[in-house]
Amino acid sequence: MAKTGPFDRNAVEYDRWYEEHRSAYAAELAAVRSILPTYSRPLEIGVGTGRFAGPLGVHFGVEPSATMRAIAESRGIEVVEAVAENLPFGDGEFDLVLMVTTVCFLDDLKEAFRESRRVLVDGGWIIVGFLDRETALGREYEAHRSGSRFYSVARFRSSAEILGALESAGFGDIAAVQTIFPGDTGDDEIAPLIREGLGEGLFAAVRGQKQEMSWPTGRR
Repeated sequence: MAKTGPFDRNAVEYDRWYEEHRSAYAAELAAVRSILPTYSRPLEIGVGTGRFAGPLGVHFGVEPSATMRAIAESRGIEVVEAVAENLPFGDGEFDLVLMVTTVCFLDDLKEAFRESRRVLVDGGWIIVGFLDRETALGREYEAHRSGSRFYSVARFRSSAEILGALESAGFGDIAAVQTIFPGDTGDDEIAPLIREGLGEGLFAAVRGQKQEMSWPTGRR
């Protein structure tokens, strides 16, 4: 069941976070941009209020929360009511699936990635942006999530969990970057620090490409 309650009740407050934390928002956007492939038919799953879709030129998304959809639509994004595990699209309709700060709210991570693969063209890409539970800052988020209006219903994921689920779903050619490190100043005048790899930055962005699935001999 989609965890929409906190977002339906507090969508405006959620959206305001991006104004109040501009440096963190800029760093997350920069991380995703740094691994964006060329695309023409993108879809964002869990588009929220459109804070990533809009700046990245993604004008179509799915979102289960009605109040979040309304804000995204006010930003010019076409939004369909749906959840990641059951996408209302045919096979191969998109060449990019974007999923940012969504995986911690999913009921079934592996099924969501399988659905993402299904709606992608052969060779299409997925980008997953998430808060890495196993980093120093991620452990702080985990320790205090019960006091958050939004993250109290979240299940934070580790980078190993995300990579394993992507591989299991049929994605390869993995690339990863990270940002928001302990001790960052939060100075809006300083360019965000983006590093390759995983395990240190709170926010991670991982890109994978849809691979041809190979079946065991004799299986059709």
